[in-house]
Amino acid sequence: MSQKVYEMTYEGIKELQDELEYRKTELSIEIAERLKEARALGDLSENSEYDDAKDAQAKNEVRIADIEAILKNAKVIEDAEISSDKVTLGSKVKLLDVEYDEELIYTIVGSLEEDIFKNKISNESPVGSAIMGHRAGDTVKVISLAGELEYKILEIHKK
Repeated sequence: MSQKVYEMTYEGIKELQDELEYRKTELSIEIAERLKEARALGDLSENSEYDDAKDAQAKNEVRIADIEAILKNAKVIEDAEISSDKVTLGSKVKLLDVEYDEELIYTIVGSLEEDIFKNKISNESPVGSAIMGHRAGDTVKVISLAGELEYKILEIHKK
């Protein structure tokens, strides 16, 4: 059984490393303190503060394990792999929504880094997968839940 490889930008790897460090240090200490305070309240069988702290501890440990597994199998997208000629992971792309005559700017990232609020779309998303490998000037059709959309690739840059 082969492990899934997670293609990620350096920025995405750094964010996960920072989250892992926070969870292993500050958050773990905070949860341990909550457990200590809850134990001091007495009877643990009917102690909701203790139950909440134990749940938080379990969720934190699961997330730590998840992050460690992702980082173990992460492949950093090197700058040399990012093209300014065609859309690749790590490309910053300016698109024209043909129907609405609206310009959009997205960075193409791996699925674990997707964050539409930061204009990061996954290479596996409908728009991301449709534009991968295309060049500036190309027009692509995207089949999505909203129907068929058409985008013209205006510019491609390295991030």
